[in-house]
Amino acid sequence: MSASIKFGIDRLIADTSLQSALHGKRVALLGHAASVTGDGRHAMEALFQAGISLQAAFGPQHGIRGDVQDNMIETDDEQDAAYSIPVFSLYGTVRRPTAHMLDCFDVILIDLQDIGTRIYTFVTTLGYMLEACAATGKSVWVLDRPNPAGRPIEGFRLRPGWESFVGLAPLLMRHGLTLGEIGQWYVDFKQLDVDYHIIGMEGYELAVAPGFGWPVGQRAWVNPSPNASSLNMARCFPGTVLIEGTTLSEGRGTSTPLEVVGAPDLDRDRILSVMQTLAPEWLEGCWIRPCFFEPTFHKHMGQLCSGMHIHTDHASYQHDVFQPFRLIALWLKALRQVHPDYPIWRQFEYEYETERLAIDLLCGGPMLREWVDDSQAHPADLEHLLLTDEDAWRQERSAYLIY
Repeated sequence: MSASIKFGIDRLIADTSLQSALHGKRVALLGHAASVTGDGRHAMEALFQAGISLQAAFGPQHGIRGDVQDNMIETDDEQDAAYSIPVFSLYGTVRRPTAHMLDCFDVILIDLQDIGTRIYTFVTTLGYMLEACAATGKSVWVLDRPNPAGRPIEGFRLRPGWESFVGLAPLLMRHGLTLGEIGQWYVDFKQLDVDYHIIGMEGYELAVAPGFGWPVGQRAWVNPSPNASSLNMARCFPGTVLIEGTTLSEGRGTSTPLEVVGAPDLDRDRILSVMQTLAPEWLEGCWIRPCFFEPTFHKHMGQLCSGMHIHTDHASYQHDVFQPFRLIALWLKALRQVHPDYPIWRQFEYEYETERLAIDLLCGGPMLREWVDDSQAHPADLEHLLLTDEDAWRQERSAYLIY
């Protein structure tokens, strides 16, 4: 990886010619805990020190400090003590910016570290902000950052009618775009008349191991949300996030959330054996380690769970072979075979949705759940459905790749 990699925030802070377009403008920042420069300053601090007229800040889910642990835990608006500017919550009483909030700025800088999966709600917050700014004549600048999951794509596209806060639009589950590229795709998809700019990265090398786009050894990993604790988690997340819609544990309450999956009452070894029999090719590219874990909070708190830990943090990891969505789909299919009556699908309020199952909201439709529950359905059937979506997305996405 090139030693000269610069994220969008670094380029803006270092380049006065980029800053010149902000002179005389009221500027706002949409950021979070991972909105940091290469030298470790938070974007808010760096912008003030660069003399940019920051009038307001916005925080997405988990808050601008990234301190809110779980889903559906809201944050309030506040006044920033250090800089005496309002900090508005876009995961509190509102999800979309209000007229009062929009009146505070002419240009909004969006510096959010995404992790490359459709359901990560920063994507939805970006879309809502683009729509609001298009309606009010505001400018949007995305200060781009790497997609730690890289360019590989996988999963289903969101089906019409399945839009939610974890599903903004018909992106693929593992979309392979940076946040800046997603923004341009969404502007075109919604035909928004908005002044949109991407402050791109320099030195973003997508094909270089071990990071494949993430600058391992150069930039510290800062959690963009409390449970996004590592590069390994970001790579596993397009699959492991599906476990949020089940009664199984996705590892919340452990030190490796969304890297481990399991439950107290599973025949783990039989499940892994069935997976090897059904579709061994879906297990390639990573190391699957049978494990035990005990969540300290969340599902199965205080109970010993058996399951698996997915590892991509080793020398034999194959970035273009690893398929986390298929791997977790296979885990659920094998579980259904080993434990036919197991209550897999969790029925609860998920991101304020009460009528539709969380697993379907996460997947973008009922396709995965129906395949898991159909005793006559085989891996080849799911493969056919996935390839149809993936091939179409690969073609559509090509117009938006700027790196």
